[in-house]
Amino acid sequence: MSVHLHWFLPTGGDGRTLVDRHAYTDGGIKRSRITPISGVRAPDIDYLAQIARAADQLGFEAVLTPTGTWCEDAWLTTVALSQHTDRLKFLVAFRPGVISPVLAAQMAATYQRITRGRLMLNVVTGGDSTEQKRFGDHLDHDNRYARTDEFLTVVRGAWEGKPFDFHGEHYQVEGGLVALPPEPRPPVFFGGSSPAAGPVAARNADIYLTWGEPPEQVKQKIDWIRGLAEAEGRTVRFGIRLHVISRDSSKDAWATANRLLDDLDDDTVAAAQQALGKSESVGQQRMLALHGGSRDKLEISPNLWAGVGLVRGGAGTALVGNHAEVADRIEEYHALGVDHFVLSGYPHLEEAYWFGEGVTPELAARGLLDTVPGSPLAGVPATNGRPASAPGGAPLLLAGGR
Repeated sequence: MSVHLHWFLPTGGDGRTLVDRHAYTDGGIKRSRITPISGVRAPDIDYLAQIARAADQLGFEAVLTPTGTWCEDAWLTTVALSQHTDRLKFLVAFRPGVISPVLAAQMAATYQRITRGRLMLNVVTGGDSTEQKRFGDHLDHDNRYARTDEFLTVVRGAWEGKPFDFHGEHYQVEGGLVALPPEPRPPVFFGGSSPAAGPVAARNADIYLTWGEPPEQVKQKIDWIRGLAEAEGRTVRFGIRLHVISRDSSKDAWATANRLLDDLDDDTVAAAQQALGKSESVGQQRMLALHGGSRDKLEISPNLWAGVGLVRGGAGTALVGNHAEVADRIEEYHALGVDHFVLSGYPHLEEAYWFGEGVTPELAARGLLDTVPGSPLAGVPATNGRPASAPGGAPLLLAGGR
C-alpha cells in the first residue's frame, strides 16, 4: 500500500526558529513585535497561500491546519486557500465541544461542495482544560472523550440525509439531518493516547493519528487501537505526525537541527517544560518523557530527534538526516502499518521543498508512492544552501538559528 504524504499550515505563525512564533502584539496584522525575534513570519493569507501552493505543486495530498487560541480559524482559512490551489486537500482540525454536531455536519457538506471534495477532518478532543475553558468548555478530560463519541455518532447520523434522533448524556437531537450530505464523506482523523481515547477512536476514526514516538512505541499503539477496532467490527488505518529536517547530507541536517537549539536558553526550556507538564493530555506527557527536558541524548531513536518538544507542545519530534535516511524511517513506520504521514518543518515553506525534492523521489523509487510530481526547476543546481526551487531566495537557517 502506498503512503499518503501531508504537510502543515502554520496558521499560528512560522519562522526560522523554535522560539515562540507568537511574537506579535497584534497577531501579525501590523507586525508590531514585543521582542526583536528575527525570522518570525505572520500567518497572513499571502504567506499561507505560498505554503499551500508549494504543497500542492510538490505532491502532498493535504495540509493539516491546527485549532486553538493562537491560530487563525481552520475552517475559514482553508476554504479561502482552496481558491489558491487546484488539487490540495485540507485536514481541518476542530474541537467537538464548541460546536453543534449537526452544524458541523452541515459545514462539512457545504465545504465539500465549495471545494469539490477536498475536506478531511481532524477531531481534537482537547487535553488542556485551560484552553478548553477559553471556549466555554468545562468538562474534564474523560468526559470530553465521551462527548466526542456522541458528537461523531450524531455527525454520521446527520450525514445519512434523513431525520436522525439521538438521546445521549451530552447531546439531545431530534430530526437532525443534512439535506445534502457531503460527497465524498470526509475521512475522520482522530488522536488520543489515554484509556478514555482508545475506544472512541476504535468506534469512530478512519485514521488514528499518533505523534512521532520511537517505532516500538508506535507499534504498541497500533496494536492497541487495532485490537479495539476489531472488537467493534471495524478496520482503522494509521497516521503519524512528525517534523522533518532533510538535507543532501546527514551532516547538514543535524547541523540545522542543532542550530534550532541555539535560540533556546535554559530559562526558556524550563518555562516551556513547566507549562507543558500541566497538560492533561496523555500523548503530551509521552512526548515530554522522550527527553525529560534535557538537551542531552535528543536522538531518541535512529534519525528521530526530540528537540522540538523542548519548547513546543503537540508533535515534539523530527526525522533528521539525509534524504535516504528520512525515507528509511518513513519506510520503517510504514512497515508497522502507518500509511499517513503528516509532516512539517521550520520554516514550513522552505522545508516543504527540501522534503518534496529530496525525500519524495526516494519514496517513489522504492514503490511507496503512486506518483511523484516533477519540479519545474528539476535539474537546476541548488544554490546558497537551499533547494533550487525554494521561492523568494530566503535562506533556510543562518548562524545562531535564525
